Amino acid sequence: MLRFRIAKLCAILCTLASTAQAHEPTVQVLYSERPPYLMAAAEGGPSGLTGAPATRAFRLAGISARWLNLPTNRQLLTIRDGKLPSCAIGWLRTPERELFAKFTKPLYHDKDWTVLANVHLAERGDASLQDIMQRQDVRILVKDNYSYGSELDKMLARTHPILAVSTAPTAKMVQSISKGAADMMFVSEEEGSYIMENHPAEQTRQLRLLRFKDLPHGPERYLMCNKATPDAYIERLNNAIASPGH
Repeated sequence: MLRFRIAKLCAILCTLASTAQAHEPTVQVLYSERPPYLMAAAEGGPSGLTGAPATRAFRLAGISARWLNLPTNRQLLTIRDGKLPSCAIGWLRTPERELFAKFTKPLYHDKDWTVLANVHLAERGDASLQDIMQRQDVRILVKDNYSYGSELDKMLARTHPILAVSTAPTAKMVQSISKGAADMMFVSEEEGSYIMENHPAEQTRQLRLLRFKDLPHGPERYLMCNKATPDAYIERLNNAIASPGH
């Protein structure tokens, strides 16, 4: 009889837990394809260096996710002003963004920054990033509303190089560098290697991956969530990110 009552109580508790979870709000999870960090998968969330751990975190946390492939500026607008719980994958944490967003534990820590340069810039043989940034004829292609980590952001602000600001996907930016529309852009070691190995040969023949001693170490990448995302969700995601094998 006691065993029957315990079984019945467990069944009731499981039903209540399932009902509570069913009434929890779904989170809009935002990303844009950017190999090797984010790649659309056939089912569920994205794969890649930040996509896979984010997908796994939502699954382990038991949080319902609606995966949305959006341009980065629309992601930023959703996180800044959106009323529905929303998280964007793989964003860098900055003091400005902390004013309007919540951040989980890091999903991934990049290797060092590198410079993806047009072959004509590479052939000049500059010894350091500082040398390049002091040139008045070098156009640095940067992504609109992006951060490149505190050290690179400060260097860009201090040296005032010629910037070409783009809202295009990374693949289009790479094409601009290969065609000489701009001279260089910053990429992580992982992204640079992927570009050189996987982009069309007619592009990569015009590209070089440059490594300088004064380039900073790579940053950490996070889930950046809006204020509508419950703190309890952030805690559950953090526990999932920190779980063994993540």
